[in-house]
Amino acid sequence: MLWEAKEDILAHFAFPQSHWSKIRSTNLLERLNREIARRADVVGIFPNRAALLRLITMVLVEQHDEWQAERRYLSLEAIALLKIPLPDAMAALPAARVA
Repeated sequence: MLWEAKEDILAHFAFPQSHWSKIRSTNLLERLNREIARRADVVGIFPNRAALLRLITMVLVEQHDEWQAERRYLSLEAIALLKIPLPDAMAALPAARVA
């Protein structure tokens, strides 16, 4: 089974080495899921499905805003290493601060 999936397993090696640690793990997704679970635990019981979707949407919007304003997961400089053309909207964004 692993031999058949070797291309998928090793796909992150096709990217620049500086990207490997970020794209080979699911840490970001796990952190996001923990934040959603933490906030859902505070509420306890949701009156309906729409209320739960609003909470999840707001967590995702906050995360998006944080990435836009402060911490990008991959900076524009790191994305430029991919040597792919950026959409016009991406090219117009200011470069992220290097932390």
